Amino acid sequence: MIAVKRAIDLGQTVQCCVAAPERKSAPMRPNFRLKPSSTPLKMLVLAPLLLALGGCDWVVMNPSGDIAAQQRDLIIVATVLMLLIIVPVIALTLFFAWKYRRSNEAAKYDPDWHHSTRLEIVIWAAPLVIITILGAVTWTSTHLLDPYRPLDRIAPGRSAENIKPLKVQVVALDWKWLFIYPELGIATVNEMAAPVDRPLNFELTSSSVMNSFYVPALAGQIYAMPGMTTKLHAVINKAGVYDGFSANYSGEGFSHMRFKFRGMSEDAFARWTEEVRKGGDRLDGSRYLVLEKPSEKVPAQRFAVVDKDLFHKAVNRCVEPGKMCQHDMMAIDAKGGLGMAGVYNVTTLEYDKRARRGEGGGFRSFVAALCAPFAGSTAR
Repeated sequence: MIAVKRAIDLGQTVQCCVAAPERKSAPMRPNFRLKPSSTPLKMLVLAPLLLALGGCDWVVMNPSGDIAAQQRDLIIVATVLMLLIIVPVIALTLFFAWKYRRSNEAAKYDPDWHHSTRLEIVIWAAPLVIITILGAVTWTSTHLLDPYRPLDRIAPGRSAENIKPLKVQVVALDWKWLFIYPELGIATVNEMAAPVDRPLNFELTSSSVMNSFYVPALAGQIYAMPGMTTKLHAVINKAGVYDGFSANYSGEGFSHMRFKFRGMSEDAFARWTEEVRKGGDRLDGSRYLVLEKPSEKVPAQRFAVVDKDLFHKAVNRCVEPGKMCQHDMMAIDAKGGLGMAGVYNVTTLEYDKRARRGEGGGFRSFVAALCAPFAGSTAR
């Protein structure tokens, strides 16, 4: 401020203040400080818990089947492509936080900045390219690894041509797995064996609710649903004993719905087959109905003989004697149905089959009508 004194006629001295020109200053940085954090100390306390990860089973990333190996490669490729964006973003976030920290007075402070064409191009072009590549890889792998698609190789550089596949029929029961070898005429419960380097053709169904068949070392999971079949083509390339389980919640005994998958040489598989046949036990319709009842922690069982059409009847929900099969009912319905006579067939296909076996409940009531075209031109 500048002080000026001036005398006036009355002999008084007046003091006035004249404001000096203002000088434009640089924008001031926000004045705040972060409170000290105990995060490093917390991390040190939690660090010993990371040792528990040493007990994790990395079978998905270290599989023993060619299909599972290709699926693992897809996971790695997709993860790397996504990390090409994630890692730079995290790195730049840390870099900007460090460079523009409060104590770094040398850093340029420009709160009015709002746009950069070059930066916008990088921000949008890089993800677009990565998404395009990721989409192409995913689309190709989805078709090549289709579980319904027969194998064209058993390992990299090894064709599956002229190798007879092993057919296995799988039934998801409550709460256990039934494996039927139709070409060998044997069956097992909660135990499966297969020769190494031989294509496996799975045909799956369920006796009650939807389930999911999963052997991580072999291939990805595939659903098993009642009244229909699903397919899975796979191959095991290394001998060993692997875990298989249900990957879809299916009730009280779900957590114990596990089995052992044994990969073995052709000679060892032949010996295993002979051991099963020596058991003498038979799996027919009546035995299947007993096996189908809910049970938990069922030990491995072997059957030397299996009824030829058992899996077909399980799919069509007609294992019980005298019951119309589902495919027969659909054929009748396609021809117009049988009116009131078809009501009984509907009740025998109802969801809760156990009610008909004397385990509670009863028949439901139905109202039915039959409409049929007249042969003549006039009604009678």
